[in-house]
Amino acid sequence: MNKFCFIIDNEKKNNKLKKSLFNKYKNYSSKACKVIIVLGGDGFMLQTLKKYQKYNKPFYGINRGSFGFLMNKYKTPNINKIVSEAKLLTISPLQMKALTKSGKFSTAIAINEVSLLRQTKQTASLQVKNGKKILINKLICDGILISTPAGSTAYNLSVRGPILSLNSKELAITPISPFRPRRWEGKVVPSSSLIQVNNLDTKKRPVSVVADNVEVRNIKNVKIKINNLIKFKLLYDKNNSLTKKIKLEQNIKIKN
Repeated sequence: MNKFCFIIDNEKKNNKLKKSLFNKYKNYSSKACKVIIVLGGDGFMLQTLKKYQKYNKPFYGINRGSFGFLMNKYKTPNINKIVSEAKLLTISPLQMKALTKSGKFSTAIAINEVSLLRQTKQTASLQVKNGKKILINKLICDGILISTPAGSTAYNLSVRGPILSLNSKELAITPISPFRPRRWEGKVVPSSSLIQVNNLDTKKRPVSVVADNVEVRNIKNVKIKINNLIKFKLLYDKNNSLTKKIKLEQNIKIKN
């Protein structure tokens, strides 16, 4: 029998479910358990993955939010059975290192995407580089984001970025409301890339950077790359894998 650690989003609708689970299963600590069971939405899942990644345990998510792209469908009849039959998927996050206008460095990881956003009424003025190569010298826009394959169906898709297959070994660089050049659609680059985004006008056009849910304001530049030393172990039901969800999104046709 598996030893589970239940991490449950603290919402009123989960109180009854929480009581039921704890009557049926022992709740082990995150250190002593074999599998971490996460009940909540995608945002709660992202927070939990980062908080408990240090224990190197697999995570099985049960959707208690809205869409639940990172989660499995809500069901609790026999958690031992559904977890034992689940398939393992391992992903690595983006690592960002941001330098602020005041000279302070901040680091954070992102499972979905790192996004840069204008802070005021002024559009952002950004330069984007891949290693030493300049991808775009001056982009006037509301912002830009760099997405992993796992995150390519989230914010990236909402701003018309490409959907990436999980095994693509690629990253998507997608502009947010580009003004000049108006029709720049972004770029797909290898996952081994080191991407740097520079704020060309820190005084008049302040920009913030967000790694999933961690924000740093007034940035001068940010460097972004995949951190292959960090591995997240995700468990998915056989017919509900993240790979399958991404393929379904790729096949959806937009209707007027």
